[in-house]
Amino acid sequence: MERRHLAAARATSLATALATALATALALLSPAATATAGVQPLPVGSVAPAFQLPALDGKGAPVSVASLRGKVVLLNFWASWCGPCRKEMPILEQINRQYGKRGVVVVGVNVEPDRSAAIDWLRETPVSFPILSDADSHVSAAYRVEGMPNTVILDRKGNVRYVHRSYVAGTEDEYLDQVRQLIRE
Repeated sequence: MERRHLAAARATSLATALATALATALALLSPAATATAGVQPLPVGSVAPAFQLPALDGKGAPVSVASLRGKVVLLNFWASWCGPCRKEMPILEQINRQYGKRGVVVVGVNVEPDRSAAIDWLRETPVSFPILSDADSHVSAAYRVEGMPNTVILDRKGNVRYVHRSYVAGTEDEYLDQVRQLIRE
């Protein structure tokens, strides 16, 4: 009897390990990950690549990088399956609310081919800033996104000023320092 429990425990452990490996492989093979594997971030000082993307929920006009000129922009590439993205989203909302009247805008770019999971997650964690859909990851590739989350901060002229590849607690302090600096320029 004990051997059966041991065998069952090993099988469960193996199944869990295989499921984890498969999920990791799928995340690494996502269009955003494979389009730029090993690519350096956008050079600081370069002009932000042009784009026009639809709203994730299909409502409202598409947003282009050109329409954001004159504002400091936090362009955040994210996915609903990304744990750090989920932690970062409320912080981005706070930055948007705190600095929106001072010419700062946060724009979320969801990279999932199927937008339903992102839409469902945003129902639970609503934000006031635009969330766009880059379902085919062409904008993510242009911005050299290599993982989630990825935040590119643009100055009022549309130039890349800062690139953040990931999020850990405390990154928001860097965002705030950089946003405040760009507001003063």
